[in-house]
Amino acid sequence: MLLNPKKPSKHSLNLQSFFRLFAIATLTCSGASSARGDDLVLEKRMVPAFQKHCIKCHGNDANGSGKVIEGDVDLTLIRPENFSRNVELIGDLIHVLDLEEMPPEDEPELDPVLRQQLIKELKSIRQSSLSKQKRYLPTPIRRMNRFQYNNAVTDLFDLKCIVFTLPERMMREHNGYFKPASGKMADVVTVGSRPLGKSQMIERRLAGVAAFPQDLRAEHGYDNRADHLSLSPLLMESFLKLGQSITQSPDFGPRNVGVWKSFFTKPKNVNDYENAVRVRLKPFLTKAFRKTVDQKTLDRYVAFVTRQIDSGVSFEGAMKSVAAATIASPRFLYLYDKSEAKSGVEPTDDFELASRLSFFLWGSLPDKELLETAIKGKLSDTKQLVSQFQRMLKDKKLKRFCDSFPSQWLQLERIISSVPNQQQFPKFYFLKYRDSMHMMLEPLLLFETVLIENKSITQFIDSDFTYRSLLLENAYQDLQSEQYKGKNVNGGAVGVLRFIRVPISDRRTGGVITNAAVMTMTSGPERTQPITRGAWIAGVIFNDPPEPPPADVPALGEKPPTGEENLTLRERLAMHRKRSDCRGCHEQIDPLGFALENYNAVGVWRNKYENDREVDMSGTLFRKHRFTNVVEFKDAILLEKKRFARGFAGHLLSFALGRELGAADQIAIEQIAEQAEENDYKIQAMLQAVVLSEPFRTKSIQKKTINAQTR
Repeated sequence: MLLNPKKPSKHSLNLQSFFRLFAIATLTCSGASSARGDDLVLEKRMVPAFQKHCIKCHGNDANGSGKVIEGDVDLTLIRPENFSRNVELIGDLIHVLDLEEMPPEDEPELDPVLRQQLIKELKSIRQSSLSKQKRYLPTPIRRMNRFQYNNAVTDLFDLKCIVFTLPERMMREHNGYFKPASGKMADVVTVGSRPLGKSQMIERRLAGVAAFPQDLRAEHGYDNRADHLSLSPLLMESFLKLGQSITQSPDFGPRNVGVWKSFFTKPKNVNDYENAVRVRLKPFLTKAFRKTVDQKTLDRYVAFVTRQIDSGVSFEGAMKSVAAATIASPRFLYLYDKSEAKSGVEPTDDFELASRLSFFLWGSLPDKELLETAIKGKLSDTKQLVSQFQRMLKDKKLKRFCDSFPSQWLQLERIISSVPNQQQFPKFYFLKYRDSMHMMLEPLLLFETVLIENKSITQFIDSDFTYRSLLLENAYQDLQSEQYKGKNVNGGAVGVLRFIRVPISDRRTGGVITNAAVMTMTSGPERTQPITRGAWIAGVIFNDPPEPPPADVPALGEKPPTGEENLTLRERLAMHRKRSDCRGCHEQIDPLGFALENYNAVGVWRNKYENDREVDMSGTLFRKHRFTNVVEFKDAILLEKKRFARGFAGHLLSFALGRELGAADQIAIEQIAEQAEENDYKIQAMLQAVVLSEPFRTKSIQKKTINAQTR
């Protein structure tokens, strides 16, 4: 579910209540829909079932005391007349039904035909409601995050180096292997890794420029989320100082600045500075502000330069000053939708669409061609939009999408802080480094390959290839690729890492869900954490993160207490399922986590625990796909690839829009997933569907619009 599960519902209803509410509300006021022939069938077959299974927990008891027996909500107090307008509630109901979370395991199973009929009816009601009221969540005004700012400044000045170090970039490209226009990933790549230390953070950059503070990423979200990117007066002052430090850097000169000759060099005609400045500033400001600069604004910036020159400042110095002011301007820093309307949904204009597209794929400003298309008013044409999208996919700046989205989607930053017990897992450590520096790169290279070669997103679940370094092959031990089995491949240089593309012959590896990085970062120092792993699968793969545990539930210790030494981890965790407030979530995430129990705390395969008990990873996915090993678990997920596609579409759309998703976005997500299915789930088709979706091409305006115009 894409609604934030950690945000308290204004309805104070849990999902179980939602499910039962609809059955009663819809069927007791079926006047709006009773014209359909199947409504009578629904009423005759469903009402008795819900009366039997729901009211006893969520209604007045049979004795008439008025006491709510177990559930948090008395369904008899619900009034159905406003139900159809509550798209958030309806979305939750669809979710519960689709996941088969209800009825509970200890209640009789709902007839599958009835379940599908109810889902269909709910979707119909939601669609009808949304067609009358467009309720996309508006994207608040926000500033660029640090990653976007670095890219935007780099592109504006055509820098041949970076502005400042970006720890967000977990993988460093060497030797230019990333060539999206080729449609083929190199078989051998050389990369660097953030955990390698300071040597990997040293890149050619502007001297004297301090790194801007790293932006926080939203929980179950991304670091470009608008609600996390405010701009206080103090921060505004910091950006002004940052802009000045960039243009005053000793490295900010002809060698590193591609636009130096056309923008900063003194013109030959010294008698007409004003015209020269005007000619240079107009395209510069248009690119910086992502729209045609108006005459009033242009005159103001030209006057700023000429006044400085008249006061004795050199031409180069005056242009540096105006450049610094430009990259500190709110017009440059802010990302926002402007409208004269007080409220409602309307199409984005061509400039807004250009910015959305460029910041989505490139994390930066629109380039000259994209801006010119917007200036001509052609970008809103679907054919032109698709054409620009396809062009941008082939540009090397697509690497920025790979530097930002996949690491956040997979939550790979968690591997940085993973510190397995050195005595228990000595092979994880070598010299002063950890295997994590190799582990984190495997899923990132997989993502880049799937994107460049336009493969199916099912490769993320069960890939037929991977990229491994020699050391990483050794770390997998029994799960090594065929060509490395039995060989000692540890050691070697660690300054840069050489990864080789290898076919997957053992389906216990491949994809991201059984990746060593994921297994390590979802474990504790001494043992696996099935609940953490299950929550990761639920949140990352299915985009349905569980609710946080109750505060009074004690954490399970790393080592079993006295008397529990011979228990399996599954047996030790059984206590969590006994609590009614824990059972619902655990029924969802426990099978996901225990499915990976054969991988120890550093991703090495095992059949037994340290106490010699057999590992039991069997379970059932979504109550309908039984599995007894991890390969069957992968097969079960692939049977639910539509659900995975919806989850992945939600991640992409949230990243593209820079905001949390709401109920209205679910229609677009389903449409994106449907288009993905029609195109064999190829990733580029999904990206294109995101770009063509209604939420991406429209803007929802708040009653109080924020004017982000600048001085």
